[in-house]
Amino acid sequence: MEGIKRTAFQGVTNIIRFNWHFYVIAFVALLVLFFTKQFLSPELIFVVNVFILLSFVAIFISLAASYYIYDRSNLYSLDWLNFLQIAPFTQIVNINAGFDETSALLEQKYQHSTLQVFDFYDAAKHTEVSIERARKAYPTYPGTQTINTNAIPLKENSTDCAFLILAAHEIRNTKERIAFFKQLQTALTSTGKIVVVEHLQDLPNFIAYNFGFFHFHSKATWLKAFEQSNLIMEKEIKITPFISTFILCKNGATS
Repeated sequence: MEGIKRTAFQGVTNIIRFNWHFYVIAFVALLVLFFTKQFLSPELIFVVNVFILLSFVAIFISLAASYYIYDRSNLYSLDWLNFLQIAPFTQIVNINAGFDETSALLEQKYQHSTLQVFDFYDAAKHTEVSIERARKAYPTYPGTQTINTNAIPLKENSTDCAFLILAAHEIRNTKERIAFFKQLQTALTSTGKIVVVEHLQDLPNFIAYNFGFFHFHSKATWLKAFEQSNLIMEKEIKITPFISTFILCKNGATS
């Protein structure tokens, strides 16, 4: 199968494309501040100048970090999954939250396995306009099944590997998140794995995304959810300083 190619700036371009309203609002606000300086005292002008400078620096850092993560790192090469050694003819599942950039890549990497794709996007819960724009811009992966987080259509002991790549954080409610992972735990075979890829609510992501990092969950939050779902973290991988991958297995299972 011919390799799937991403364009040089696809990741950062998508961020601007799907969140353009934030950049327009920021630009207009800074423009207003710039033109109102003439009516301020020298002391306030200094404060406004510092604020404008810091705002531009924050935007630049955010876009630079996003370019590094989504366009320059090996996130979408999936090379960091090589250690899993998924055998041919196994059952794998990829679950997204409305925007799917990885199913085609997983199909390419695991050509001899059976791939099921689920989408738990719920317009009533996931009200971010960025997701709506992304869904319109990119076609749904063929055969994707829309699901509810409380009803994952997987049989017990049926799944060898389940992937949640930059998706699980959209389950905002703690009880709903635990119930979701409990279902995946039940669906796993005795040697099955769950691969969870996420930004964390930590210092690197705060530096990169400022207060936007509150949209992510802390590592402690994830570990608590895994523990209460009878899952254990077998391994943690740092794809970049901003992205963490948790490899989970059933509590008591052997590698």
